[in-house]
Amino acid sequence: MKKNMLNFFAAALLLSSCNNAGKDEKTKTDSANTTKTEVKADKPAAPMDSAAMNKAWQEFMTPGVMHKWMEKSNGTWEAEVSTWMSADAPPSKSKATNVQHSALGGRYVISNFSSNMMGSPMEGIATMGYDNGKKMFVSTWIDNMGTGIIYMTGTYDSVTKTLHMKGLQTDPFTGKDTDIREELTMIDDNTYSQVMYGAGLDGKEMKFMEGTFKKKK
Repeated sequence: MKKNMLNFFAAALLLSSCNNAGKDEKTKTDSANTTKTEVKADKPAAPMDSAAMNKAWQEFMTPGVMHKWMEKSNGTWEAEVSTWMSADAPPSKSKATNVQHSALGGRYVISNFSSNMMGSPMEGIATMGYDNGKKMFVSTWIDNMGTGIIYMTGTYDSVTKTLHMKGLQTDPFTGKDTDIREELTMIDDNTYSQVMYGAGLDGKEMKFMEGTFKKKK
């Protein structure tokens, strides 16, 4: 079913020392230029007995209703997609194909997306799952138009039949993270619409991709 882009930070520490006529010259490290990134996991829960642990693990690993919902979109889909480079410019249009299949016993779906962007062939791979522990959808996206990985999470609205996903992608001009979100609506078993939003050149959210996909029979 997807998508475009998330990435990593790096921390750099610069130290230098020089000798001049037998005298040591001390150098100062500018703490403002030093960035430390710490990733802390949640504290482990209180110990459980083996029966409770097995039950929790079985519930976590067993595909459920949301995994069945994902499987319904397996197959080959085709669309004409519109892409915008800026909010005040007309969109460019191109044909797109999305081929999706289940993996690892129906726990995930993998999509292979192909289209054109700015006159160049565009290929992307999406992986989507439903995390039984967190009670939310999770997805990743990689493509040949960048070197980052997008990670998004979200929930499904059964009333509007829309999957709402939010995450971060790398701004190639600044190297920093910017917001990205997606709305994927299952119109019927053979049709879905996909709309992607991200930060424009002015930093404000704009729609940058939209398409209605039809299942190939």
